[in-house]
Amino acid sequence: MNATLESSQKAGRAVPNAPWPMVCIKDVVEINPRPAPLPDDTLVSFVPMKCVEEESGRFVSAGDKRVVEVRKGYTAFRDGDVIWAKVTPCMENGKAAVLTGLTNGVGYGSTEFFVLRPSAQLDSTYLLHFILQKSFRQRAAQHMTGAVGLRRVPKSFLEQQEIPLPPLDEQRRIVAEIEKQFTCLDAGVAALRRVQANLKRYRAAVLKAACEGRLVPTEAELARKENRTFETGEQLLQHILAERRKNWSGRGKYKEPTPPNVPIATTLPDGWTWVSPNQISAGWGHSLAIGPFGSNLKVADYTESGVPLVFVRNIRSDDFGSTKTVFVSAKKAAELKAHQISPGDILVTKMGEPPGDACLYPLSQPVAVITADCIKIALSPLLTETSFFVHAINSEIIRSQMRLITKGVAQQKVSLGRFGTIALPLPPFAEQKRIVAEVERRLSVIDKLASVAMANLNRATRLRQSILRQIFTQSD
Repeated sequence: MNATLESSQKAGRAVPNAPWPMVCIKDVVEINPRPAPLPDDTLVSFVPMKCVEEESGRFVSAGDKRVVEVRKGYTAFRDGDVIWAKVTPCMENGKAAVLTGLTNGVGYGSTEFFVLRPSAQLDSTYLLHFILQKSFRQRAAQHMTGAVGLRRVPKSFLEQQEIPLPPLDEQRRIVAEIEKQFTCLDAGVAALRRVQANLKRYRAAVLKAACEGRLVPTEAELARKENRTFETGEQLLQHILAERRKNWSGRGKYKEPTPPNVPIATTLPDGWTWVSPNQISAGWGHSLAIGPFGSNLKVADYTESGVPLVFVRNIRSDDFGSTKTVFVSAKKAAELKAHQISPGDILVTKMGEPPGDACLYPLSQPVAVITADCIKIALSPLLTETSFFVHAINSEIIRSQMRLITKGVAQQKVSLGRFGTIALPLPPFAEQKRIVAEVERRLSVIDKLASVAMANLNRATRLRQSILRQIFTQSD
């Protein structure tokens, strides 16, 4: 991969910068041309924003539609046109493409595309590579107008931008050289993507094996070899439940926590048992809880300091305490006491595709408040290997259960009631410790390899931009 990147970097210097004339884009490009009239039943390609890749210049059609279905509310284009996203963040991310192979030579797509139709003096792919330069997109971003979150590049900006205009044959030679180097880069990127996919599968396999008792010798196996007894998962569960009853200080009569809904046709190793989050939570008020409903926590409550808020994005990225942290006042946090979390609590997402991402709230962080779509579990004090349950929730054994209990129409979520009865494996305590040590050893290796792959992907992106920069930067 390094050899591929280095060869691409050197080849980026292969096309010399000539003193080409600079022309305004509006003088060589028709921007948003009017569509030619077509009969209503004419089939055309449909290309929404999601079908245009970032940075690569590639697109796929979402299928064919009749002109009568897309004439209103969509933008028309034809083979040879360049489409370029004008709205944030699609523009900054490099959504653009040269259109080829459209059904009947015509397509329709998002109104958030600029349609650029080059004149006979300008090659479409040359234009595409020019607008995909990061420096060009950065200038465009500086001129965006509109409300925050829905800003667009104005047509006037595009019209006034200058593009170097070598002879058409030279443009095509430049395009050929760019495509040659990008092909090498794309091959390296594809290999890195395969590495990432394989690491993701290996991570899932490690967690699944850990939760099925196949990663380390089980306590039952070791006890038989050493001719000794051991505390089973079922006995550990009974100790947990006994402690809950003993320490009950709530109102009314103590109620036994709901047991798990054990998945059909699942087996556990000797000495293991199934438990529910209800059973293994600490048992005091709100030891198993979700974030506040919208009306209880509003954006107007956010402050620049105070008690931190934890969002779904923090759980997914396992990133807490960054400069992007949002806070509420101590007074507001006191009102949201039922939703407070402490260092060492388990955090789980209850929405997304799929829900169920879990992490440990770091011991280095202060008391915080979870927001909507987050679940927190404060475990029984007898369960000190908290990381085992984080790994279990992140495993396919629990993921498959989460998919079954995810409900909703506009947005699918997992309710606290349903989550509280999923089935978690509970090995003997000594076995939990061995499993956690082995899982974290293997995940450490995976994380290092993933970091190397990501660094090389970022390097490939920089090299792609370096090639474009060296070609389009004029020499004196």
